[in-house]
This record gives sequence, C-alpha cells and structure tokens, in this order.
Amino acid sequence: MMSRPRTVAVVFLLVALAAAGCSNKNVSRIEPDTVTDLSGEWNDTDSRLVANALIQQSLTDAWLSRYSSANGGETPTVIVGDFRNRSSEHIPVSTFINDLENAYINSGAVTVVASDGEREQLRAERDDQQEFARADTRARLGQELGANYMLQGELTSIEDEETTTRFGASRKEQIRFYQVDARLVDLESNAVVWAGQHKIKKYIERKPFGL
Repeated sequence: MMSRPRTVAVVFLLVALAAAGCSNKNVSRIEPDTVTDLSGEWNDTDSRLVANALIQQSLTDAWLSRYSSANGGETPTVIVGDFRNRSSEHIPVSTFINDLENAYINSGAVTVVASDGEREQLRAERDDQQEFARADTRARLGQELGANYMLQGELTSIEDEETTTRFGASRKEQIRFYQVDARLVDLESNAVVWAGQHKIKKYIERKPFGL
C-alpha cells in the first residue's frame, strides 16, 4: 500500500504535469487576409481566392461588353444564387457566396441585388414603413431592381492518399483537389452567357513525431 507522503507526491506530480500540458499553448492574432493552411482542408483563404479568381474571369468575358453595348453603356444587374457543395467535406457555402458578392460589388462593373432571404426582410421593413413611418421618409413600394443575370454553380473535390510504414512509424501523404464551377445565366432567356471554373490542388504530408 502506498504511503501518504508518497501518494501526495504522486498527486502533486500529476497536477504539475497537467498544468504544464495546459499551459503549452500559444495564441497570436494575425491579419484576416493572411494566407494560411493548417489541415489542408478548404478554408477562408481558399474561399476568398477562388471567389476573386472566378469574378475576375467573368468580368473579362465578352458577355459584359455585349450587355453594355446593347444597353447604352448601362451596367448589368447580377444576383448570386446557390452554390452546391458536392465535395467530400463540410464547406460553409454561405461564406463563399458572400466572398463572390463582395468581389462583384468591389469591382464596380456590375450592380448586385440582395438574395431572396435578404429581400424578405427588406420587404417586411418597407411594409412596416407604409404604416408607421412619416410619409416623406417612406421607402416606396414596387421600386425593386430586377436582376438580369444569376450566378450559380457547385463545388466538388477529389481525395487521394497513401500511408507508408517504416520502422513502426507511419507516414501519410494526401492530395486534395477542389474544383469550383460557375455559370452566369440570363434570367429572361435561361441562356448561359458565361461559364468558368477554378481549381486548387494541395499536397499534405503528415510525418510521424520525431522524424
């Protein structure tokens, strides 16, 4: 049976080790636009870079100049629709859609209208104003801007991996491939006026500890 002093010493040692383990953590703040990749999975950097690349592709295509020429130099109105996640991992599609909208808005080349969910809230506010707001400050009904085009698409992924074992230690290599396809559709005719895609390929190597 373990003596009391020895028991106390063992408990003290375990507490000290636990405290040391808990304190072995360092957190630092970095700029939100810093390129980071820890797990190799889709992250905020991928979302932002892919969105910017796709919007840049779409704005350099002929559909934009054709619309402008046919409408006296007017800029087209675009709504960003659904992007389906068909990949093998959870991807926050709403963040990607926001990045697409931001890239379009910041370009100044098109006008972006609110999504269906946002429009419901805006319509409720306008209806409320008709009853409770002063007449000269009310937002008028029936003045919504209709979109000419809808941007929609999907995200897919492919994974390939291999694990090798040497001297009892395992080493894992993995390839993660992402492809994002986008299509800009004329809302009146359903004609696809632009189609583009952007690909990402990542190599991830996980070595055993000590190597």
